[in-house]
Amino acid sequence: MSIDLLQLAKDWLAQDPDPATRAELTALLDDQAALRDRFGAKLEFGTAGLRGELGAGPNRMNRVTVMRAAAGLAAVLGPGRLVVVGFDARHNSDVFAKDTAAVLTGAGLRVALMSDRFPTPVLAFAVRHLGADAGVMVTASHNPPRDNGYKVYWGDGTQIVPPVDEEISRAIDAVGRVDELPLGDAWRTLGHADIVQPYLTAVGGLALGDARELRVAYTPLHGVGGATLAAAFIQAGFKSPMMVGAQVRPDPDFPTVAFPNPEEPGAMDLALELASAPAVQADIVLANDPDADRCAVGARLPDGRFRMLTGDEVGGLIGEHVLRHTSDPDRLVATTIVSSSLLGKIAAEHGVVCRETLTGFKWIMKAGPGLVYGYEEALGYSVGSDAGLPVHDKDGIGAALTIGAIAAQARRDGRTLIDLLDDQARRYGLHATAQLSARVADLSEITRAMDRLRAAPPAELGGRTVESAEDLATGSAELPPTDGLRYRLSGGARIVVRPSGTEPKLKCYLEVVVPVTGEVAQARERATAELAALKSDLARALGLEAGQNGQSA
Repeated sequence: MSIDLLQLAKDWLAQDPDPATRAELTALLDDQAALRDRFGAKLEFGTAGLRGELGAGPNRMNRVTVMRAAAGLAAVLGPGRLVVVGFDARHNSDVFAKDTAAVLTGAGLRVALMSDRFPTPVLAFAVRHLGADAGVMVTASHNPPRDNGYKVYWGDGTQIVPPVDEEISRAIDAVGRVDELPLGDAWRTLGHADIVQPYLTAVGGLALGDARELRVAYTPLHGVGGATLAAAFIQAGFKSPMMVGAQVRPDPDFPTVAFPNPEEPGAMDLALELASAPAVQADIVLANDPDADRCAVGARLPDGRFRMLTGDEVGGLIGEHVLRHTSDPDRLVATTIVSSSLLGKIAAEHGVVCRETLTGFKWIMKAGPGLVYGYEEALGYSVGSDAGLPVHDKDGIGAALTIGAIAAQARRDGRTLIDLLDDQARRYGLHATAQLSARVADLSEITRAMDRLRAAPPAELGGRTVESAEDLATGSAELPPTDGLRYRLSGGARIVVRPSGTEPKLKCYLEVVVPVTGEVAQARERATAELAALKSDLARALGLEAGQNGQSA
């Protein structure tokens, strides 16, 4: 047994305020492998804050890790600053939130602590609404049940980016024993009337038109979005969505889904079953992930079945809606380098600038002044109006309300969301997207695959000529450096390859653009075949055993 690991574990035990993790760690003191796993590394604080599995030690999410993070944040902000703290329904989220409030107030900061389990967009909204200097949301979004996380927002209501994350990380490393931190209890408590109602008023001010006849089936996937989304729909004049009974109550164990992410296979089965029930016959299906910052959308097909839309399809529909209902000549829209290029064409049609950013809403929100809409393909949308963006982060409730308004207007016109997608395909060309991913056991495999592509860029993929190969690691005037490669192919196709920021995966984002000269269905068939050819050639070029993830449009 390594004396250093054992001593680190004993030091941790001496300061851990949680009897559950103390008992867990005590039982592991003779297990060298377990101690190495927990104490041989630590959760790194970055632009996503902290996220990891619950348990004892610095490589887990626990009360010691959270208190150290709060002390580091307090050191960077300084006394007197105001921090809003929120939490979702995951295991220990409320405990971690109260520990954060105690550490911050003990360090002389002012704290406004949410009184209940509210969605992440409400916390992001609250930072600006209350004029706070920072915000903390305890959530792991759509991670597995055993995970939790710690997301930090700055005073502009956006997620932190460098160098702020690096400053906080250094301050965390300088924190001593947490049992020696001064703790306070003089925080303000924020209830529904204090912050949820102002949020509902803000998203109710989006361009929602006047059509309200719509049948919606909805699931919060055992998360915290249900009550707030229902209130948003009712306040806007819609009927309350019909909810999946087995998934409506917050439950940190997510008992009805293998993985609480609406993009995962099987996650939407109960919602689709509800939507198709004879007594329901919904027009659309909506879902939020557990902290309600993402929104999934399903649309009824002519034969009565439902099809889940891709994030890029929803992104295009909302983008066109926002640009039709805003008038500022200097307005701006933004998306990421791995999302569809369709938004750029929609923006050009409306005489508006569209900017591409690195992946993540922390970058989308930095696109520039006048931003009225931003989205990323991973079901994230921030919807605004001429008054600006209510939430400076992805907001699954505002997006759901907006797509509901779009679907209600289409229904009034005797049409569906599928018809609107076909309209866009005819106008701009069919932009079909898909993903290819390769999970690895050894991260060095990803490095080797990226090195191979950099050393020998493919000349042709899927029967299309590779017209340019851009190494994103060098950065540009438009983008900071990032580990990624972007290929532009003949006919408007595009591929972006990058390592995942959260999983041991190499992720590839593919897009083809197919002109529509006849039936849209024929163009979709052609696009599906072209994406399959791209995937096959790209998998060979990567030299990895790749499995596809995601659906083509």
